[in-house]
Amino acid sequence: MAILNKIRQRSLILILVIALALFAFVIQGVIDNPNAFSNTQGVIASVNGTDIDRMDFQQKVKNYQDRVGGRVTATQAMNTIYNQELRTIIMKDEYEALGLSVEKDEMRDLLKNSFQSYPEFQDENGIFDVNRLNAFISNLKDLKGEAAPLGNFMVNYESWSNNEQTIAANAMQQSYYSMIKAGVGATIEEAKDEYIADAKTVDIRFIQLPYTSIADSLVEVKTSDVKAYIDKNKEQFKVDANREVVYVEFKEEASKEDEEIIKAGLLGLKADKAEYNESSKNTDTIPGFDTVTDVAEFVNSNSDIKYNDSYLRAAQLPAVAKDTLMQLGVDQYYGPYKDGQYFKLSKVIDSKRLPDSVKVRHILIPFVGGQRADVSVTKTPEEAKKTADSILTAIKRGAKFMDLLELSSDQVSNEKDGEIEFAYNAGMAPEFKAFSFENKKGDIDVVQTSFGYHVIEILEQKSFNKAIKLATVAHKIEPSDKTLQDVFNKVSKFEIAAKDGDFNALAEERELTVKPVTFKALDENIPGLGSQRQVVRWAFEEGTDVGEFKRFSVSGFGFIVAKLVEKNEEGLMSVEDASVSAAPEIRKAKKAEMIRNKVTASTLADISKNQGQSIRTAAAVTMKNTTLAGAGVEPKVIGAAFGLKQGETSKLIDGERGVYVIEVTKITEANELDNYTSIMNRLSAARKNTVQGKVYQALEKAADIEDNRATTVY
Repeated sequence: MAILNKIRQRSLILILVIALALFAFVIQGVIDNPNAFSNTQGVIASVNGTDIDRMDFQQKVKNYQDRVGGRVTATQAMNTIYNQELRTIIMKDEYEALGLSVEKDEMRDLLKNSFQSYPEFQDENGIFDVNRLNAFISNLKDLKGEAAPLGNFMVNYESWSNNEQTIAANAMQQSYYSMIKAGVGATIEEAKDEYIADAKTVDIRFIQLPYTSIADSLVEVKTSDVKAYIDKNKEQFKVDANREVVYVEFKEEASKEDEEIIKAGLLGLKADKAEYNESSKNTDTIPGFDTVTDVAEFVNSNSDIKYNDSYLRAAQLPAVAKDTLMQLGVDQYYGPYKDGQYFKLSKVIDSKRLPDSVKVRHILIPFVGGQRADVSVTKTPEEAKKTADSILTAIKRGAKFMDLLELSSDQVSNEKDGEIEFAYNAGMAPEFKAFSFENKKGDIDVVQTSFGYHVIEILEQKSFNKAIKLATVAHKIEPSDKTLQDVFNKVSKFEIAAKDGDFNALAEERELTVKPVTFKALDENIPGLGSQRQVVRWAFEEGTDVGEFKRFSVSGFGFIVAKLVEKNEEGLMSVEDASVSAAPEIRKAKKAEMIRNKVTASTLADISKNQGQSIRTAAAVTMKNTTLAGAGVEPKVIGAAFGLKQGETSKLIDGERGVYVIEVTKITEANELDNYTSIMNRLSAARKNTVQGKVYQALEKAADIEDNRATTVY
C-alpha cells in the first residue's frame, strides 16, 4: 500500500513528464518536417481555388476499386478518380460562369427520359407517371439511408441523389458543348482551299543534296549549340520533375541444392513407407505412389496442384514432357521434370482413344443462382435436377428429344434442334465436355454444370486419337529457409559495404547487374518489378539526397538496393539529356549550311554536274500529300513547289533529309466546282467532333492546379 500511495502522490509529476516528452516529440517532428501539419496534408489538390478533400477522395477511390475488383492498381484507381474530380471542378466553374443550371422542371424531364421504362414509374397503361416518381423519391427520404428495390438494383436516397447529380451534370455538359459547337464550322473559302489542296497538282524536277553526304564526325555540336537550341524550342524540352535511380537485385529463388531436395522429395513419394502409429503403438504401412488405390486423394494430399481426372491429348500436356508422356504405358512414370515454377512427377493412370470433336444435343434446365440464369428462373437446384431426371426418363421410354426442346432454356442451340458441335479445346463447361468426349456415341444422361442440369445425348464423334489420364504430383520450386537467410545476409553485407564503397564497383565484384530507372513523382512501375511506389516515394522525399541508397523488400521477388543518382526538378531538360534529340537537328542545320556554301550554280543542270547528284522527277504532287517520291516526307519542299510558277526554279530549300532545288515543269489547276457545300459540311463536322476533347484540354491547361497527390495519398 505504501508503494501505491507514493505512485498516487507523484502521478501529477509523471503526467507532466509524459506530456512534455510528447510535446518535444511533436515539436521535433515539425522542425524536421515543417510541412507535416500543413493544410495540404488534408487536400489532394486545389483546382481554381476549390479543394479536393483527402478523406472524400479516398472514399471515392475505395468505391471505385470495389466496383472494378482487382483489375486496377491502387495508383491507377487514384489517377482515375483524380481526373474525374478535376474535370468536375473545372466544368462546374464553366457552368457557373455561363449561368448554366438544371431547374426542377428540366430535372423531372431528364429523370423521365432516364427512368420511363421502369415499371415502378408507370401507370396501369404503361405510361410514365411523375407522381409515382415523386412518391418513390419521397419514400427514399423516409427510409433514412435504407435501400429500396428499383429494377434489378437496390438504391438509397444518397445513391439516388448522386445519380440525379450525374444526370444533371451530363445535361449541363451537353448544353455547354452544344453552344461551343454552334460556333464552330468552316467557310466556303476554307472548303475551296481544302478542295484545291487535293485537286491542284504540279510536276517537278528536283535535286536532293543529302545530309548523309557529310559525315557526322565532320560536324561539331557544342554544348552552347544545345543550350541555344533548347532556348529556341522551350516547349519541346519542358519536363516534369523526375528522379534517376540505379538498383541491384537480390532474388529469393531456389538454389540448385534446393531443387535437388525437391526432386528427392518427389521420388520419395513412390515407395510405401513404414510409419509408427502413436495411438495403436504399431507400425503402419503408408501406401506410396506405386501402390495407392485412391490416386486422387494421394495427389491432392501431396501435390501443390490438384488432381485432374480428365483425359489429355498431346497438345494439353506440358510442352517440356508431352512427347515422353505420350509414349508411356499405364503405371509408368516420368520425372521429376521441371515445368515452369514446379517440379513434377507424372504417372499414367489410363490410356484410350478419344475423339477430337463431337456433336451432341442437349436440354438445359437452369436453377436460381446458376451462371447466366435470368430473372425468370425460379427452380432450385433440387427442382431443376428433378425436372432433368424426368426428361431423361421420358426419352428413355420413347419420347422424342425434339418434342421436349421447348423445356430447354438454351435458345441458341434450340434454333439448331438443340445440337452443338465443338472440339475438345473449345471453351465449354468441363463437366459437359467430359461427358461428351469420354462416353460413346448414343449415350445419354443428366450432367450438372454451373449453368444448370443438362440432358445430353451424344450424336457423333470424329477423329479419334490417343489420350492419357495422368496423376501428377507437383511441388512448387521455392527457396529453403537457408537460401532465404543467405540472400538476406548478402543484401546486408552489400549495404554495409556500400556505406563507404563505390556502389557500381561493389555490384561488379558481386556479379550484380546495376539497372537504371527514371520516374516521375506519380509513377509507380519499375520494369520487371511492377508497382513499386515505395521506391518512387523515397526518391522524391525531401530528405533523400543524391548518393543515398536504401533496401526495399519486393513481394514475391526478394530485395533491391536502390541508389538515387540524379534529381531533376520541373523545368527545362538538362543539356546532356536534351542532346539526344537536339544534337541530330543541330547537326542537320550545320550540314545544310555547309552544303549551301558549296553550291554556286543556280540551274538544276549545273548543280547536278557540280555536286554529282542526279536530277529526279515527281509527277502530280499535291499539297495534301507531303511525301516526295524517292526522297521521303518533305513538307517544306512540297510547299515551295506550290509557290512557284511553271518553269520557275527555287532557291535552296533546307528539307528533312537534305538540301533541295526544285523546278516546276507543269501546273494542273483544279477545276472549279459548282458547289462546295459538301466539303464545307465535312470540314465543319470534323471540327465539331474534336471540340469536346480540345476544349477540355485547353481548360485544364489554363486552370490553376496545385497537385498534392505525391505527398498525400500516394
